[in-house]
Amino acid sequence: MDPKRLERGLERGIFASRWLMAPLYAGLALSLLLLVVVFLREIVHFAGHALTLSDEEVVVAVLSLIDITLTANLVLIVLFAGYESFVSRLDIGEDADRPAWMGTIDYAGLKIKLIGAMVAISGIHLLKWFLWIGNADSGDEFQNKQVAWLVGIHLTFVVGGVLLSIMDWLYARSKSH
Repeated sequence: MDPKRLERGLERGIFASRWLMAPLYAGLALSLLLLVVVFLREIVHFAGHALTLSDEEVVVAVLSLIDITLTANLVLIVLFAGYESFVSRLDIGEDADRPAWMGTIDYAGLKIKLIGAMVAISGIHLLKWFLWIGNADSGDEFQNKQVAWLVGIHLTFVVGGVLLSIMDWLYARSKSH
């Protein structure tokens, strides 16, 4: 067999293997549906108790909804940017509803958006804990170690995001020279 023909066939096979990612992105699309179901369940739950919730409980409820929404945004960003970066361009034309960022986020931008969402989500969890600590009616015992871990994890995400941003900035700067 001709080595060039074998090489071409191997390269086409490797290039076509990107389609193995498509089912993963379809799974992410289904996970958005699950997040919508959880969001609606939370809305119904909180609406049923709206007149009996304390101020802190309302804030925690709203933060929970924001948390679910941020997670859904994160999934959507990974879904669109990942599919377009690694599988195929989305051929949906110039639809007026097409988000402005779609098709413009590169891998570096995706990393920054991901870490930003993770920082926001961990910050919301941390804020929920701080509100819980201030709730005198809570029957649970305050756990110093748990809060320390939450703060440590949040700071790890923040520092990681800053380091990723610096690395991307340095890389972009080195390319321009």
